[in-house]
Amino acid sequence: MSQLNILRYPDPRLHKVAQPVKVFDDRLKKLVADMAETMYEAPGVGLAATQVDVHEQLIVIDTSETHDDLKVFINPEITWASPEKQVYDEGCLSVPGVYDGVERPARVKVRALDLDGKPFEVEADGLLAVCIQHEMDHLKGKVFVEYLSPLKRNRIKTRMVKEERELKREQQKVVGAR
Repeated sequence: MSQLNILRYPDPRLHKVAQPVKVFDDRLKKLVADMAETMYEAPGVGLAATQVDVHEQLIVIDTSETHDDLKVFINPEITWASPEKQVYDEGCLSVPGVYDGVERPARVKVRALDLDGKPFEVEADGLLAVCIQHEMDHLKGKVFVEYLSPLKRNRIKTRMVKEERELKREQQKVVGAR
């Protein structure tokens, strides 16, 4: 297993729409293992393949306190969403350090495929429902900050670009010092 590089907002690759997974093989199993390792190390509770520059409909989620309940959703599809909504403070591994309230359906039913290509359904509420919807947005090329006001979104974008510039400057200093 190896850790993958997580794309940072406003990287345009985060806006690519993911394609359905068609082949269930060892490459897919390795990708899932690498994504899980990356998510746990970050640390986070969910990760979409889009965030690691793989544009396939695949998400991994583990909302457990003990990090031992990995859920894998391949080609996920929301089949039902409750009319009642909830606001959850969301964060994202692609937008580190930023948290804000996003309103979403309180409960969802999701149909997906497992690692062997077998279909399953899950009904979720609370953090799991939020996480599923958040990660599925990534597969559609949408980042949670797009639910925020244009003013907030622009401030976040400016901050992320500045942090990325500073990170690159620091890396260049380290390379130059060798």
